[in-house]
Amino acid sequence: MEIFGAGGASGPQPIYPRLAPFSVDAGQTVHAGAPRDQVEISPLGQMLDGISRLPDIRHERVEEIRRQIAEGTYDTPERLELALDRMLDEFLG
Repeated sequence: MEIFGAGGASGPQPIYPRLAPFSVDAGQTVHAGAPRDQVEISPLGQMLDGISRLPDIRHERVEEIRRQIAEGTYDTPERLELALDRMLDEFLG
């Protein structure tokens, strides 16, 4: 008995039939109405991309703000007014 490997005597064969070769000759134009490939990115993928573009966290600034909040010196009337103005600008466009 002779053993020729996993593909038998003729070698490995593709599972799916081969597609016809595709080629475009030089000077040939592609029509605008021809189907095109399209990529759709999920909302989760878009969110993750946005997160990856965020700037690095300034830990010393975060600690300073936490200290001010704990001491009760962070919330001032000026900061509250600025935050409200920014929020209204965002809502009203």
